[in-house]
Amino acid sequence: MKNKLYLFLAVIALVYGCSSCNKEKKSADITVSPEAGTNYKSGADVTVKVSLPADIKADSIVYLVDSTRLGSKKDTSALLLKTGTLSLGPRVITARVFTGGKSQDATTNIVLLAAKAPEQYTYQVIRKFPHDTSAYTEGLQYYDGYLYESTGNYGHSAMKKVDLETGKTVQETKLDKKYFGEGFAIVGDKIVQLTYREKVGFVYDLNTLKLLNTFNYNVGVEGWGMCSDGKKLYTDDSTNRIWFLDKGNYRSTGYIDVYDDKGAIDEVNELEYIDGKLYSNIYTRDTIIVINPKTGAVERTIDMSNLWPLKDRPANYDNDQNVLNGIAWDDKGKRLFVTGKKWPFVYQVKFVPVVNAKAK
Repeated sequence: MKNKLYLFLAVIALVYGCSSCNKEKKSADITVSPEAGTNYKSGADVTVKVSLPADIKADSIVYLVDSTRLGSKKDTSALLLKTGTLSLGPRVITARVFTGGKSQDATTNIVLLAAKAPEQYTYQVIRKFPHDTSAYTEGLQYYDGYLYESTGNYGHSAMKKVDLETGKTVQETKLDKKYFGEGFAIVGDKIVQLTYREKVGFVYDLNTLKLLNTFNYNVGVEGWGMCSDGKKLYTDDSTNRIWFLDKGNYRSTGYIDVYDDKGAIDEVNELEYIDGKLYSNIYTRDTIIVINPKTGAVERTIDMSNLWPLKDRPANYDNDQNVLNGIAWDDKGKRLFVTGKKWPFVYQVKFVPVVNAKAK
């Protein structure tokens, strides 16, 4: 009797298992094009189409991009995805197939790149100002006649107010040696500063540089650059992602991913908001890029090679660490300043198209 019971249970399990296998097989046989990982330029129309096994007839198919409903079809005819309003980077496309009161999902993904190649620019030096060669620059901002500078390295990190003409520090608040100072932004009558890997941010009084309070900062991989457009904060984290933060509570409210027409631009670093655009240097490269803050598209690339020529640097100078870093904008005077970590100068520069520069 026991043997018959075991045999009965085995048959039931086999039938149930095969039924489950068939169901999984049917679900796996539902596919959606385009092929996963296909690159498209922003603004391109993408043809999305579902393929079903012969034994499945759809009652309807609902399409989603990420979690947003795109549209629906009564059959497997193609649907057109217009990408002009989508953020750059990976976008997940889901086809939800309804049949017999049930639904099955099939997914794919595309990668949206910038619509066109960035414009190529170079620079002209207008003037040079002295810079403290002990300052491992992480953030730079011009405000009310002074440069404000955040410096890094454990045991040497500080928030400083600097006289532009002399390079001398006017006010300074040093960080505890357990913190590595990073980018910052002036917001109203306060300064907000990030730290590298400590997941802590600092808030200072703008007039005195007195530390007012700290906050937990768990956005992104690490704390790197920061700037503000007056309405929100922008930060980056060593990747190609720029995060939006609420300027009051410093919590994330969204993000963009930075791409040009070829792919992702990683290690976006020091940030400055200038006339509606984000300016950023690329860590360890003599390059500054101009980013559309709505889409993440790189619109300009500025070649900063030889700003401080290698031939002019001291022997055994650590060029791998002491790289271009620091962008500041004088909105009233329309002056642009750049420097580097432990560089002897802050440079006032003008960006010019490569074609114009060659013509001169």
